Amino acid sequence: MPEQNPKVRARNFLEVPLGYTPEMAKTEASRCLNCKKPACVEGCPVNVNIPAFLTLIKNGDFAAAARKIKETNALPAVCGRVCPQETQCESKCILGKKFESVAIGRCERFAADYERENNLTEIPTKQPKNGKRIAVVGAGPSGLTVAGDLVMLGYDVTIFEAFHKAGGVLMYGIPEFRLPKSIVENEINYLIKLGVNIELNQVIGKTITVDELLNEDNFDVVYIGVGAGLPMFLGVEGEDLSGVYSANEYLTRSNLMKAYNFPNYDTPIVRGKNVCVIGGGNVAMDAARSAMRLGADSVKIVYRRSRAELPARGEEIHHAEEEGIEFLFLTNPIKYIGNDKGRIKSMICDKMELGEPDASGRRRPIKIPNSEFEIETDCVIIAAGALANPLLTKNTTGLNLNKWGYIIADESTGRTTKPKVWAGGDIVTGAATVILAMGAGRAAAKNIHDFMQNPTQIWVNIQ
Repeated sequence: MPEQNPKVRARNFLEVPLGYTPEMAKTEASRCLNCKKPACVEGCPVNVNIPAFLTLIKNGDFAAAARKIKETNALPAVCGRVCPQETQCESKCILGKKFESVAIGRCERFAADYERENNLTEIPTKQPKNGKRIAVVGAGPSGLTVAGDLVMLGYDVTIFEAFHKAGGVLMYGIPEFRLPKSIVENEINYLIKLGVNIELNQVIGKTITVDELLNEDNFDVVYIGVGAGLPMFLGVEGEDLSGVYSANEYLTRSNLMKAYNFPNYDTPIVRGKNVCVIGGGNVAMDAARSAMRLGADSVKIVYRRSRAELPARGEEIHHAEEEGIEFLFLTNPIKYIGNDKGRIKSMICDKMELGEPDASGRRRPIKIPNSEFEIETDCVIIAAGALANPLLTKNTTGLNLNKWGYIIADESTGRTTKPKVWAGGDIVTGAATVILAMGAGRAAAKNIHDFMQNPTQIWVNIQ
């Protein structure tokens, strides 16, 4: 796929991949073998009929391809950009055994973009209203999927979103150059046209509780999809210095609060010249690449394991390297040092080596004695993961949590320990991918519909 030149894009927030032309999309889609038992469909968490939409692209019926995808995926333009297809649908492609797998994600993006850009979006026929009311907490990928599936089945669906914009991590977490916000807004507007009601600035657990939604507002069921938005710090001395951010705050300021669009939006953010990002996942790549675009002279990814253990997508690592991001492997911060004004000026790190595998299956990093060294930095972004925000869960009776504070829910149905309450996405699994959250939402929507056919059934307690 054509892309912006790395030296140019490293200083702007425009989208990096430029998308297929119709001819390129048809050529790529024609590579599909139309297997009798398409393993690619099994590899997709929302079971998109991949051979069918690729055939429509091959035949030049691009809008129909988008509609075919939307039968099981309400956010195709999003998934075509941020899904890890290389470890899901594309990893199952038979062609991939000897050649390159079919670029399923890029074809999905093309179809969705073609439909949007040519004003060919159609609202499908819904089932008649059934009088049942569904409350969805959180307008992220999981909640949007539940809402889209259930509104098609005739339910009256209301999403309650804490922020002033719907979209969850799609809006506050993923940068503009990887997922333009106009595309997210378009996908959400499609759900609104389907009949989904979205109430913004509603902090469930504070302005209203889950119990009140069920007992006073007369919702029949509640789905919780609030994500894992609580920043996780490392407990390193000096983390309270000015210029030390959690990736959550840094990306929220840059994306949702539009610090990237200065001076049109005068959102305060430290525009460091020597930036260090702690971590090696996709969020770390997003933070590092954002820092470069916000004017940094030098951006370093500081990761305590080796390159082989980097959890980020290969494409994101490749793009970061192209844009001049440096990688410091086997390096671990142990102290942040500030100046006399309380601003960070450097950090002390240990050099590490890899020992035996730990519980994650990756080799455990071990400190090399007497290896400390200092790095000059005026901005540190900690991208070491996220935790469950307890605001909703601590104010909800009967909702059991695991030792990390995530909601305990049945993996296949989304049912929690609280009757008439389902949950899915990162608030159940911990930080994961957009498409896995959508898959959880799809499974929960199906189970909610099954339950509503027989709402007096015994609620089987989840252990």
